[in-house]
Amino acid sequence: MIYRVLRLVGVRLGLAIVFLCQFGAAWAFEAALQLTREDEPLRESLSQTSLVMTAKREEVTQPLDILAAAQADYGTLVSALYARGYFGPVIKILIDGREAADIPPLARLASVRQVLILIDTGPAFRLGRARIGPLDPDTELPDGFRPGEPASVGVISDAAEAGIDAWRDRSYAKARVARQSITADHARAQLNVDLRLDPGRAATFGKVNVPNESNVRPDRIRRIAGIPRGKPFDPVELERAAKRLRRTGAFSAVTIREADELTPEGNLDIDLELTDAKPRRFGFGAEIESIEGLTLSGYWMHRNLFGGAERLRIETEVAGLGGDTEGVDTTLRISLTRPSTFDSDTDLYALIEVEQLDEELFNSDQVTVGAGISHYYSEELEGRIGLGYRYSDVTDELGSRTFTHLTLPFSITWDKRDSELDATEGFYLSMEGLPYYGLDGSEKGARGYLDARGYRTLGDSEIVLATRLQFGTIIGSSLAGTPSDLLFLSGGSGTVRGQSYQSLSIRTGTARTGGRSFIGIAGETRFPVTKNFGGVLFYDVGYIGRNSFPDDSGDWHSGAGLGVRYKTAFGPIRFDVAVPVSGPDTSGFEFYIGIGQAF
Repeated sequence: MIYRVLRLVGVRLGLAIVFLCQFGAAWAFEAALQLTREDEPLRESLSQTSLVMTAKREEVTQPLDILAAAQADYGTLVSALYARGYFGPVIKILIDGREAADIPPLARLASVRQVLILIDTGPAFRLGRARIGPLDPDTELPDGFRPGEPASVGVISDAAEAGIDAWRDRSYAKARVARQSITADHARAQLNVDLRLDPGRAATFGKVNVPNESNVRPDRIRRIAGIPRGKPFDPVELERAAKRLRRTGAFSAVTIREADELTPEGNLDIDLELTDAKPRRFGFGAEIESIEGLTLSGYWMHRNLFGGAERLRIETEVAGLGGDTEGVDTTLRISLTRPSTFDSDTDLYALIEVEQLDEELFNSDQVTVGAGISHYYSEELEGRIGLGYRYSDVTDELGSRTFTHLTLPFSITWDKRDSELDATEGFYLSMEGLPYYGLDGSEKGARGYLDARGYRTLGDSEIVLATRLQFGTIIGSSLAGTPSDLLFLSGGSGTVRGQSYQSLSIRTGTARTGGRSFIGIAGETRFPVTKNFGGVLFYDVGYIGRNSFPDDSGDWHSGAGLGVRYKTAFGPIRFDVAVPVSGPDTSGFEFYIGIGQAF
């Protein structure tokens, strides 16, 4: 009996050995990277760079793939060490005890059990000689490019790039490194560097070519790019041209290539390589609040209506669905924009907007027709001015009235935020003005509005302080002589969270109406909770006044609360809960759900 049991165990053990021989190659291998010096940050950095260690993390099992990674790692690790100033390393990579470099690339390896990477970094080198020239007088070399500083490939490359860029800024488009001498003095652990630059000839902009076909006409592409033919070469102009082309939305990819050589006349031709975006696009959004209810919005856009990158955009919004407010607000807006109309940075626009507002304090049916220009002073600074006609039919507690105005809307926006939906640094400033001249007995006046926001991250933490200041004023027209939708109200997600939507107003006799002055102040502290979740603490204050500027005729209210943010690829999903703190309404709570931070 014992013999039969031992025999059965032996058979099964034999089968197991056969299985191991056949499938052992599919087992994950062991890998380690060791330095001859104690430098854990360097070891960890090299481990992240190593192809073998990457294969280990990705659970690669094929022996030939592991061998290929090991043999490529010699160059990979040497480059990584050079970049850190180690110019005399000795690297051994052992595959099951054999030097990887000695194994034929197509060797029939049954399996790989262990890969050991042994690195003797040698001493950290410093710069001995550090010479580069000739240099433009305005060249700013990196601080690390001087004798005695740590040597690295990076600082040498940065110095060469700084020298070339300075010459290019002077219109020497083909500046290059003509000669280089980089020698290592191992006895002194020094790296001696001599770089000789050749500025070449000063260049002017030549022809602008559009080599690939596009649905946008070539003449319009050149007009939008705005590269000044015949003017001295300036790399900044090429950057601006790329931004202008991307800004149209008509192209999914923009590449600007300089000709390899100057023409005999010293001109530099430019190729604009463009890939058209899909001509039509649509999108939608949703936001829900406990009192206002659901807001749905959507748009349809044509990016190249007439072949000149003209943008036709039709957008609509329906607000107040299922809310506790008086009714549903609807908006339809049609706009047409022609980029680079008067110059490369000035767009022409025309619009028609139809609104039906059913609010607690007023009902308004209105139509706006207008046209104007937008000018981009830079990527961050934009100004707009236009001329419009505005008709509105209003019913509120002051009675029923019809307003007809000629308007001169203008605005300027300065956006220095690092992100539109989730800013952590920078600021945003928007100023709007709307002078209006009354027709058919309507009063004349002007509306002004300021929106200023600031963001700051505390030190190395992920805690962000965000603040917002809003100010509005109506000058000239009386309360009864101003369209109700132009007057100011406070309360809700855009002003004071925790207070009911548009709950703060003023009284004229027994009637409630909006005010002619407004102040809104908001502060948030945003902090991380987990990798994908964050929290927010906030406090908001609002003021509505009877007169054009804040005084004792107005009232204040405030609200506070906390929120949760969930990070997504398109921006944080926002959920805020707020309660009133002071003002006419001090009970209940409000909640808000949307995409992006509150401001």
